Amino acid sequence: MIGFHSPTLSFEQFCQHVESMLCRLGQLETGQFPMTKRPVLRGGTSCGLYFCVHGPRSVKLTAVYDSRQKTTIYYGTDGSRRHDERISVNLPSPQPHCA
Repeated sequence: MIGFHSPTLSFEQFCQHVESMLCRLGQLETGQFPMTKRPVLRGGTSCGLYFCVHGPRSVKLTAVYDSRQKTTIYYGTDGSRRHDERISVNLPSPQPHCA
């Protein structure tokens, strides 16, 4: 059996990828709307990242990255789960507290 490994992305590449995926899901132009990033904490320890693209008319598209399982889950404007993928990311240490 042959195993395939996805390449490890830098934090900047990962943020661009997440923004691109969220904009594609919401049929938005990439780079035209602000995206915020926040750490996800469990027991006071960072365990992932929360992303939100703020589109027109209060539209919000979100994604959550689970750093333990290396999985990103994308949610549509209605809050329903739309897509998930496994991605290896080189997160800065300590994980960024982004705005």
